[in-house]
Amino acid sequence: MIVYVVVFVVLLYLFWIKCIYCRHRPMLVKSLKRVMNVLASRDINGDDISALIVTAHPDDECMFFAPTIIRLVELKANVHLLCLSEGNYYNQGAQRRQELLNSCAVLGIPDSRITILDHKKLPDDPKAEWSVSLVSSVIVHHMRAHSFNMVLTFDESGVSSHANHTAIHKAVSHLAFSGQVPKDCCLLSLVTVGPLRKYISFLELPFSWLLPSCLRCIVGSQGYRRAKDAMYCHRSQLLWFRYLYITFSRYMFVNTFQTIPQGPKNLKMY
Repeated sequence: MIVYVVVFVVLLYLFWIKCIYCRHRPMLVKSLKRVMNVLASRDINGDDISALIVTAHPDDECMFFAPTIIRLVELKANVHLLCLSEGNYYNQGAQRRQELLNSCAVLGIPDSRITILDHKKLPDDPKAEWSVSLVSSVIVHHMRAHSFNMVLTFDESGVSSHANHTAIHKAVSHLAFSGQVPKDCCLLSLVTVGPLRKYISFLELPFSWLLPSCLRCIVGSQGYRRAKDAMYCHRSQLLWFRYLYITFSRYMFVNTFQTIPQGPKNLKMY
């Protein structure tokens, strides 16, 4: 009897996940309207969205943001990537730059929309304390040059607690709090989840669906294959634990975002 109950619960859970996939696209459009302050009665299309993904290293785009990039590209949004380092920690900067371009080609971002920095004060180093003022000036310059109406990056925990990731969040938060962001631009941070939720693959989807967030981007099997193919472009990074990440990480299937509030607030600068 217990076996039947377990089987029934598992099948019901999988059916729930299937329903989430079916409902996701219309819910995504509604969420985009809400975060961009578009009237509910007005249709939204890709031309209305000009999005900037801000990352710290080559491979961040597919390890953490692949579902978002894939979904926005499917909507024919204008998606750009700003990567603040070449990932030169092991003196592989040139190789990792090309790997990033290859990965973005798989995800659907053309080379012309990719900016990769190589700044001596922004090294790929988990022990390096990136200057908030420098990072914020780089980001705001890029925002003003392209008139983005959506910026997506890490939250205060940086998904993996990497110091370079959290520095980007501090910089974007500074821009938001100091009033340097255009009024029509929304700022979104990728939600960091705990280890249990992080490593149960697509089985985590109901949690992301039920818990509050301002934007959810979910991909199915096709999207997962694209995210995986993009990750395989980063050959220099494919150590054994990366294969485990590709298999088990929920970030290969779903991204959830919260709004970074805009308004005056003091933020310590470094």
